[in-house]
This record gives sequence, structure tokens and C-alpha cells, in this order.
Amino acid sequence: MTPAAFRKHALSLPGAECVEQWGDDQVYKISGKMFAVTDAAFTKISFKCSDEAFYLLIDSGAAIPAPYLARAKWVRVEADGLPDAELCGRIRQAYAIVRSGLTKKVQAALPPF
Repeated sequence: MTPAAFRKHALSLPGAECVEQWGDDQVYKISGKMFAVTDAAFTKISFKCSDEAFYLLIDSGAAIPAPYLARAKWVRVEADGLPDAELCGRIRQAYAIVRSGLTKKVQAALPPF
């Protein structure tokens, strides 16, 4: 997946935004909460997972626990490590997990998902 395609997909999710943080990393957020991060060179992508997906991706060797974020069930993959369709699905799932953790009031103010 190209950096532009990744960005387009992540920002197509309702209320998603991208900010540069920690140098040149691209941090994708919903209401200020991160759901995905890419490094400046777009070689690595980190994202939030369900408990099941976290262990599945790590056990299969497709991902490693994301540095500093693994205890919150984040993984890191190589940018070309997953098929585009699977990566898009994983990013959509990461968004959904983070969105579901927002308060009901904040969720209600967001565009429908």
C-alpha cells in the first residue's frame, strides 16, 4: 500500500484526523485518541488491535508488539507486510475499537460509522 492510499483510507473513517507527532510520524486519531501511527518513511505501521487479533498477528509472525504500546494491544507491521485489503480491515477495526472507547456523548457527536 502506498503512503497516499493508506492516508486516504485512514482519513475516510468518520471524524479521523492526522497529525504529525514525535518528529515526523503520522498519527491518526479519532477525537484525540490514536488508532494508527506510521513512521515518516512509511516503512512501519502501528495500530490498535483486539486481544484476539493481537495474539493472532504476533503468533503468525505478521507483526511484533508495538514498542511502548504493546500493553494496550498495539502491533507493528512492515508497510508491505500485510495485503492491502487486510491492512485496510485492520485499520478500520483499530478505528472501531478506539471509537467504541469514547464517551457516549463524544460518540454521538461524531459522524455515523
